[in-house]
Formats: sequence, C-alpha cells, structure tokens
Amino acid sequence: MKDIVLIGAGGHAASCIDVIETHGQFRIVGLVGLEHELHQRFTGYEVIATDQDMPWLAKEYEHAMITVGQIRSARIRINLHQQARDAGFTLPVLVSPHAYVSRHAQIGEGSIIMHGAVVNANARIGCNCIINTRAVVEHDVLVGDHCHVSTGAILNGEVSVGGASFVGSGTMVKQGVSIGARCLVGMGSVLRQTLSDGSVFWTGKQA
Repeated sequence: MKDIVLIGAGGHAASCIDVIETHGQFRIVGLVGLEHELHQRFTGYEVIATDQDMPWLAKEYEHAMITVGQIRSARIRINLHQQARDAGFTLPVLVSPHAYVSRHAQIGEGSIIMHGAVVNANARIGCNCIINTRAVVEHDVLVGDHCHVSTGAILNGEVSVGGASFVGSGTMVKQGVSIGARCLVGMGSVLRQTLSDGSVFWTGKQA
C-alpha cells in the first residue's frame, strides 16, 4: 500500500478520505492544513504540516491529493496543485470503486471521481478536477483542468467545460453546450446555452 498526504482539512477532505479508504490502494499518513489546525485530528487523521512544509513532505512521501473543495473560485486548488507539483509530489488519479469510469475515458493527474459518479466513453477530464458524488459525465464530454462537477450534476454528450469552472449540484447541461473557463453554474440550473468565459449562471438568470 502506498502512502499519501492530503492537502486540505475541510468538508471535502472528509469525502475524499472515505473514497481513499474504500479505494484501498493508499494509506493516509496525514493532512496539510492551516497553522491553527496543526496536530488536530480530522476524520481520524492528524494535521501534520502546513503548505509551507510541502518540500520536505515530498521527500518523505511520494503521493499527494488536493482535498480542498471548490465552489466560487478554483484559485486555492490551482495554487495548491502547483505548490504540490513544485515540491515534487506525484498526484494520482483516484476513482471510487463505487463509481463507473469507461476504459475509453481519460482522466488527468490529481483528479478524483467520487462515489456513484459516471464517466462515460471518450470523456476527457483534466487535472485536479472533482467529479463529485453521483455526477454524470456523458460520452465525448471535455472537462478542463481544475473544474468541479458537483453532486448529481449531469453533463450530457459532447458538452465542454472550460478550465477552473464550477457546475453546481443537480445541474443539467444540454448536449453539445459549451461552458467557458472560470464559469459558475448555480445549483439546480438547466443550461441550454453557451456561456462565455467568466459567466455566472443559474436557471433563469445570467450575470
């Protein structure tokens, strides 16, 4: 079993811990958190370091996973991902044994596929992405780097999602629709139109 360090100690980290424990291929050695969280225990594991300690952690442990969540902005996840890579960590792909990922799909480094999610044939998911619980990524969908497809969201065939975007829980995106980079699609939306970079959308409204 390989050792892994989790970078982030919040609500999303708890869900990631459950996936990793169920996955069974990695042993969690501890978490990276904030200064005031040091030596506290989180979902059974100790916060052993802060992000400033990543270089020495990477000398001790090969693997890491970004376990900070993402809603309004991907900035923190992007920064931590770059820090982890610069420190020398390997960022594996983690797939829950309760998810389905087609053998014809591609998933980038550091991405996690949560319980009950579906990633279908010829879908391509970038690095450092969250495909959350029961999300559906249909055939030929393209999801850019640093995206979060939240719980129960459905990306129908040939949808594209630009980097650093968020698709909220229960959202349905029509086949072939393009979502630009750095977009936020609110919970429960039904999206039938293309969104330009930086758009904020929820059903019936666009800012």
